[in-house]
Amino acid sequence: MEAYKIFEIKKSVFDDNDRQAALLRGELKKSKTFLLNLMSSPGSGKTTTLVRTIEALKDEMRIGVVEADVDSDVDARTISQTGAKVIQLHTGGMCHLDANMTQQGLAEMGTQGLDLIILENIGNLLCPADFDTGAAKNAMILSVPEGDDKPLKYPHMFSIVDVLLINKIDAMSFFDFDLAAASERVKKLNPNIEIIPISAKTGQGIGEWADWIRTEVKNWKEL
Repeated sequence: MEAYKIFEIKKSVFDDNDRQAALLRGELKKSKTFLLNLMSSPGSGKTTTLVRTIEALKDEMRIGVVEADVDSDVDARTISQTGAKVIQLHTGGMCHLDANMTQQGLAEMGTQGLDLIILENIGNLLCPADFDTGAAKNAMILSVPEGDDKPLKYPHMFSIVDVLLINKIDAMSFFDFDLAAASERVKKLNPNIEIIPISAKTGQGIGEWADWIRTEVKNWKEL
């Protein structure tokens, strides 16, 4: 006879989070505010991509950004210069955001009158994939220097996102990155995913990315 029990709490934690995420999504739906959860590895170019995105959309949408980091306010300071409404969240060592953290951040920032809120999640490809934040859609950035085999190493992340931005395509000639191979691997995991190659540095592909957001925000408001 075993001297101890093993009690699995993971499902319970996820169930509670999923319920709270659904409630938050319902509240945002009523206010016609579109929340986009943006995830990636560190150094993929999330903040630079956000700046480009805000520049492309700020004349037609009221935009807010929730910046999540273990520490520092570097990214929030950068985003504040775009004119978007922004708040910095410190997670105290947590490697992801969940629905409760997201809701607290939104409450502190204030969502009234905002059309689009982008949640810049903690930079890693493991924990954030497991937790529903209450966002309407999930997006991810894969940067060229990370390699085209990333979907093989982190399949869960690629399987749960609605759109994948392949960033730093301006540097593709310097890296052994096969865009077709990466796209094929992602599509096997997630057949319905939208894949948009971009360069946040040069602006290439940002127009297509902005169009995707426009369509999703419009659909969210009309449903």
